[in-house]
Amino acid sequence: MIIVPESVIAGLMDRATAFNAVEAVFAAMASGDAYNFPVIREAIGHADALYGFKSGFDRKSLALGLKSGGYWPGNEEKGLTNHQSTVILFDADTGRVKALVGGNLLTALRTAAASSVSIKHLAPKDAKVLGMIGAGHQSTFQMRAAVEQRDFEKVIGWNYHPEMLSRLADLAAELGLPFEAVELDQLGAEADVIISITSAFAPSLMDAHVTGPTHIACMGTDTKGKQEVEAALVARASVFTDEVAQAISIGECQHAIADGSLQEADITELGAVINGTHPGRTSGDEITLFDGTGVGLQDLAVASAVVDLAVEKGVATEMDF
Repeated sequence: MIIVPESVIAGLMDRATAFNAVEAVFAAMASGDAYNFPVIREAIGHADALYGFKSGFDRKSLALGLKSGGYWPGNEEKGLTNHQSTVILFDADTGRVKALVGGNLLTALRTAAASSVSIKHLAPKDAKVLGMIGAGHQSTFQMRAAVEQRDFEKVIGWNYHPEMLSRLADLAAELGLPFEAVELDQLGAEADVIISITSAFAPSLMDAHVTGPTHIACMGTDTKGKQEVEAALVARASVFTDEVAQAISIGECQHAIADGSLQEADITELGAVINGTHPGRTSGDEITLFDGTGVGLQDLAVASAVVDLAVEKGVATEMDF
């Protein structure tokens, strides 16, 4: 068994590798070569934590395994990231344990890669203004990945706790972009690309806020009851997702499905756009929305990539198990 601890992953994995791994697995899902198993995600009744398992199998890459972990909201006070996870990979030919991989940084990288893939394939080509909703730990990963896909000239942001927006302002300055804190109506009107990355259970971005051709990446809703965007906005948009089954059950689409304003048949897997079997954005004034629920196959793809890098660079620990 190969062990790749959390402490070495930052020196191995980069955004380009994560992007390529996620884009490839989305394509494999859409072509039927990869599939996710049902998600288990529960409130454990301790530390306000949500804990679960995501797993799947990619017949094309032979990635098989699971990610175990969840969200501990009190961790930041302890100097830890709120999201904690570990990936276990298995040999698809024998079922033996292949690798144990730290999943915290990989989760942030693969989540950012997913929205970045959606921007590449769905956002207006001339997008200039990036809107950020949310300023938590993962927001900086999202911004770094997003700016690699379009020639943005400005970043605007909103957060439930405005004092946290300095995190986005500092990163925008590092990236050479001006930053402005705005209200949601201005964000929806001005942004060509909007990334929402919160853990909210009530919508912040409303239908009336978004007025022009826009791509929206909803990256925070991964549990029943969570919601970042008003259902009417989801219903008005051309909707894409990582996996339809998760989108309608635990993703941003769950609310529009529940009120009948969106049908399952209205949702397209992003992998179909990547594979060329769906045109993606089809008009200049279209609103596209990516419901990034976070599938287990994303975790397996980036974990497999980092295992290969760890072995190649001689930093993996190997042991009998």
